[in-house]
Amino acid sequence: MTEPQFFKRPHGLIASEIAALTGAEPSPGAVLDRRITGIAPLDRAGPADLTFLDNPKFQQHLHTTAAGICLTAQRFAGHAPSHLTILIAREPYRAFVKVARTLFPDALRPSSLVDGRIAAGAHVDATARLEPGVAVEPGAVVGPRAEIGSGTRIGANAVIGAEVRVGRDSSVGAGATLIHALVGDRVTIHPGARIGQDGFGYVPGPGGHLKVPQIGRVIIQDDVEIGANTTIDRGASRDTVIGEGTKIDNLVQIGHNCTIGRHCIVVAHAGIAGSVTLGDYVMLGARVGLADHLTIGEGARVGAAAGVMNDIPAGASWVGTPAKPVKEFFREVASLKRLARTPAADRRRRDESPDAGSTK
Repeated sequence: MTEPQFFKRPHGLIASEIAALTGAEPSPGAVLDRRITGIAPLDRAGPADLTFLDNPKFQQHLHTTAAGICLTAQRFAGHAPSHLTILIAREPYRAFVKVARTLFPDALRPSSLVDGRIAAGAHVDATARLEPGVAVEPGAVVGPRAEIGSGTRIGANAVIGAEVRVGRDSSVGAGATLIHALVGDRVTIHPGARIGQDGFGYVPGPGGHLKVPQIGRVIIQDDVEIGANTTIDRGASRDTVIGEGTKIDNLVQIGHNCTIGRHCIVVAHAGIAGSVTLGDYVMLGARVGLADHLTIGEGARVGAAAGVMNDIPAGASWVGTPAKPVKEFFREVASLKRLARTPAADRRRRDESPDAGSTK
C-alpha cells in the first residue's frame, strides 16, 4: 500500500526567498539558491526540508540533521554542520511558521471535496443567496434566505440554518451546524462545531424548571477560528459575540450572552458560563472553568484547570481552584509544604538519610 500525502509538496522556495519572506539573515557561506519543498523537525528532516531550532533542549539534533535549510538564532548558528544552510532569525519559530503558511496554504482551513461549486447531493434552498465561488459539499444543507460569501466552503453534511449569514473566504467543516448566527470573513469553523443553539436557561421552581426563551444571536467577527466539536450558545436577550482574530480550540463550551474580546486564546475543554465578558487578548488554558457573569480583564491569563469564581483584573495571571493570583497561589503551596513538615516527618527523613548514624 502506498503512503498517502494529504498535503502535496509544492514547488518550494530557495534560501534567498525565505530570507526575504522572514527577514532572516543568511550565515556566512550559506547556499542561497538551495531549494526546499517541505518542512520537518530537526530529527526527521531531509535535504529538501526546512527546519528550525530555537530551544537548547533540541540542540543535539542540529549536529545530525539532514535538513537542507535551518532557521535558528545566532547563538546556535556556530554549531551547525557544514552541509546545512543557516538563516539567522530573531524568532526562528515565527519565521518557520511564515514559511510553512506560504508553502501549505491549504492546511490553514478544512479541505474541500469540491472547488467553487455546489456538489450533487447538497441541498441549497431556492431562497438562499450564494455568491460566485462558494463550494458546497455533498450532504450539506443551506437553509431558506441564508447568505454565503464568495470563496467560502461548506463541508459535507454541514447545516447552515435559515437566514444565517456567512462571509467571504470562510470554511465550515463537515458536520458543523450554524443557526441564528452571523459569521464574518475568513472565519474557520472546524468539523462538528455547534453554533447558535439555545443557551441553558431555566427558572427553578417547585413545579419544575421554567425554560427561558433564548432570542439572541451568535455574532462571529472576522478571522476567528473555532475548533472541532466546540459549542457556542446564542444569547438570551442579547447576542453572544466572538471578537475578531480570536482562536478557540476543540471541545470548548461558550454559554449564552458571552462577549469574547478580540484576539483571545481559549484552549481545549474550557467552559465559559453565561454572560461572561473576556477583554481583548485574554488567554485561557485547557480545562479552565469560568463562573457566570464574570469579567476577565484585557490581557489576563488563566492557567490550565483553574476554576474562576471572581473577576480578574487586566493583565493579571491567575491559577488554581478557586483561582487566585499566581504569586499568591504559590505562596500558599509553599506554606502548605512547610506545615506538612511535622517533627515526626523530619525525624523520619533524617533516619532514612544515607548519612544516618554517621560518626562524622
